[in-house]
Amino acid sequence: MFTSISGRSVLVTGGSKGIGKGLAAGFAGEGAQVLIVGRDREAGEQAAAELSGKGGGPVTFFQGDVSSAESCAAAVAAAEDQHGGLDVVCCNAGIFPSARLAEMTPEGLEEVLGINLKGTFFTVQAALPALERSGHGRVILTSSITGPITGFSGWTHYGASKAGQLGFMRSAALELAKRGITVNAVLPGNVMTEGLADMGADYIATMEASIPLKHLGSIEDIANAALFLATDEAAYITAQTIVIDGGQIVPESLEAMD
Repeated sequence: MFTSISGRSVLVTGGSKGIGKGLAAGFAGEGAQVLIVGRDREAGEQAAAELSGKGGGPVTFFQGDVSSAESCAAAVAAAEDQHGGLDVVCCNAGIFPSARLAEMTPEGLEEVLGINLKGTFFTVQAALPALERSGHGRVILTSSITGPITGFSGWTHYGASKAGQLGFMRSAALELAKRGITVNAVLPGNVMTEGLADMGADYIATMEASIPLKHLGSIEDIANAALFLATDEAAYITAQTIVIDGGQIVPESLEAMD
């Protein structure tokens, strides 16, 4: 049995849809107080209302942009004000627009790095005092298999941002260990979200064929791993990654699975 995280304060960036919404649902389901952060007010308020309506801990929304250090500081302040502190920060906000390297613009590159990578820095920086006061501070990054382990054409900027998160994680874990804060990452493979559904049935079928377990992951699969990393039982784990991909990165080719 794991120690209950009921009542703990959790901030989830990019929490209005996809994996972020799954993280918020998972923590709220265990009784945590959750603040989700996102740029789209309508989507965020709708997600908060939906998740709060399922029972468990309360879920509220804060409109913010993680590419802004000031906005991240305001989001952390809102979580502290509403919950009386902050125990867990899930740096999940991310975008993945496709752009081939030859056509990529400086503006497009900056947008991806600003949200996916700089947003991680800004969010954690803002949360440091509160996480140290918590006594069991946790930082959980949503990275990806794309970039740190695999590659995908059209996602050089995305892959670089996700690999960058892991470089951040290792050095941040060293700096924050003395404050009693752990820093870990989950690396999802192909997970069924709104964004993946938009890529079409052919893409989904191809991905399923490349996964040994023969199906895409769920947002609950990612949330379960994050929940474990937030427990007291995971207090001795830091600077580590958990790959959640149904075995996708294991075979060297489709023939290897026959």
